[in-house]
Amino acid sequence: MTQPEERLVRYHRRREARLRTVPGLRSGVGRGGSMVYYRADELLVVDDERTRVERYLTRQGRAVSRKGDESVGFGVRRYVVTGLDVAEAIRAVREETPAGAQVVAPNHIFLSTPYNHGGPFGPPVPVPASHLRPRLPVPAPVPVAIIDTGLWKDSALPESYFTPDQVDVETETDIDNDGVLDGDVGHANFIAGVIVRHAPYVTLSVLRVLDTFGVCTESDLVAALDRLDPSVRVVNLSLGGFTLDDRPPLGLQAAMARALDGVDRVAVAAAGNNGNRTDRFWPAAFAAAGHSWSSQVAAVAAHDGRELCEWSNAGDWVTLVAPGQDVESTYIRHPMFPSGWAQWSGTSFATPRVAAEIAGQIRRTGSAIGALQQVIASAPHRFGGYAGIR
Repeated sequence: MTQPEERLVRYHRRREARLRTVPGLRSGVGRGGSMVYYRADELLVVDDERTRVERYLTRQGRAVSRKGDESVGFGVRRYVVTGLDVAEAIRAVREETPAGAQVVAPNHIFLSTPYNHGGPFGPPVPVPASHLRPRLPVPAPVPVAIIDTGLWKDSALPESYFTPDQVDVETETDIDNDGVLDGDVGHANFIAGVIVRHAPYVTLSVLRVLDTFGVCTESDLVAALDRLDPSVRVVNLSLGGFTLDDRPPLGLQAAMARALDGVDRVAVAAAGNNGNRTDRFWPAAFAAAGHSWSSQVAAVAAHDGRELCEWSNAGDWVTLVAPGQDVESTYIRHPMFPSGWAQWSGTSFATPRVAAEIAGQIRRTGSAIGALQQVIASAPHRFGGYAGIR
């Protein structure tokens, strides 16, 4: 095994170890063999249909925990029911509902989407610093939100790019105390750097939902979407996951609808790095889910400059392909990264390249929805049959 392969294996082992610390983690296999993670004993339930779920639980002699009935926003509630067989409960309730109705689902665990294949001790590779100019003094900068890890403050990123009081800060780099940087420290910093290198007229907000190993629950992501400032025109989502039945995640669907429907705003989401060409990866796959707001979602796969990366997920739900192999961007300042810059790969970093392209079009067209349509229509390259940008 080569050194890069060994480092990749080590990274995946550390993330698996982190996942095992998530309270009540359960996993299953999706229709196409994808790994799906969700919380044990927890259901996400549509408020208007909660009577159906409660009726089922009563028949099973189950009770919702006294502290386990709470709104997660957007007409969805989280139930905690000790000892519940989540998959069986969902199957049984769905059998009692009209065909196609989705009223209950797991509380999924989602992951960030870097592809980690190098570095002296972990995923990213240190590189010399590159030039990063301050934000251009334009009268109307384009507001972009990054929903991700927190932002590490000791960074090469100029403060002028960030919206005051709209940045969640990261303060930990080694939450498992093993003496090694956690696998997704600096993830938001890297994404921000990709955006501002290509669109130096944006203003950024950072909403922390992922921990430093790139792990969050669906309910946490729903809550983060609820925090979006009304001014935000582009939302960067370099995270996601699969579902057991390939259906859209219930809570996330409601949150995305609320964030996008009837609003001049677009979401740019990573396609994921599992090399899966069968299952849909959410939230990116909302781009082809047939909702009134689906055209406001761009699902982004990764290319290496010549072809679609073999590790990039893809399918008929992918919107665009962008550079995702050996991307260079801002990272954190650290003894192992003295320049504050790194090289990293993943659909995580193809996604902000598209976000930057859309921001550029917004400056010209004034419309976020129109900007996304223009970026898709004018994409000059093809990678693996998909429209793409370099």
